[in-house]
Amino acid sequence: MKLTLSFLSTHLDSSIHHFHSAVDRISSWMTANLLTLNSPKTKFLLISISKQLAKINNSSLTTTHSARNLGFIFDENLTFSDQISPVSKSCYYHIRQLRCINPYLDTKTASTIATSIVHSKLDYCNSLHHNPAPTDPELSCTAVAKAPKAPKSSHISLILRSLHWLRINEHIEYKLLSLTYKVLTTTQLSYLHKLITV
Repeated sequence: MKLTLSFLSTHLDSSIHHFHSAVDRISSWMTANLLTLNSPKTKFLLISISKQLAKINNSSLTTTHSARNLGFIFDENLTFSDQISPVSKSCYYHIRQLRCINPYLDTKTASTIATSIVHSKLDYCNSLHHNPAPTDPELSCTAVAKAPKAPKSSHISLILRSLHWLRINEHIEYKLLSLTYKVLTTTQLSYLHKLITV
């Protein structure tokens, strides 16, 4: 369950009171319906720029620096570093494992395996990664790790072109453009089409 509340830092006390009240009502409803709110796993995350967060000093609400929502980790400054780092490590791990059996695979098979394993990790909620920090090393290095049969010293641009793979940002933009095109021109995603044409 996710409860979202937007407020100004000048109205922090009243907003926190409102938030506590909402959580209490949710807890009461769950109890009445034979459910229990899992307090140890309940997290409060304040999302803002660093300067705004520094102004907030309230001991009545214990906050966390990051929280998971549907498998995606959000941090308080929306840098997504807590999400990108484990995804990159996982991709590198699988590519290293794939390199162990590379001598027994042809290029097409190695490429198919790498695509199925790594793309599924990079594709999940990747629109949130759109335009990360231009020098984000971990997300860009994952593109290098995706080349399963390439020598480590190879230039990645040529490898990506030969495999018909896009760079991370290009792949995200392609998916966003494809989704937008489908919404505007087909009925495949009718629920989204209704949202933008109302």
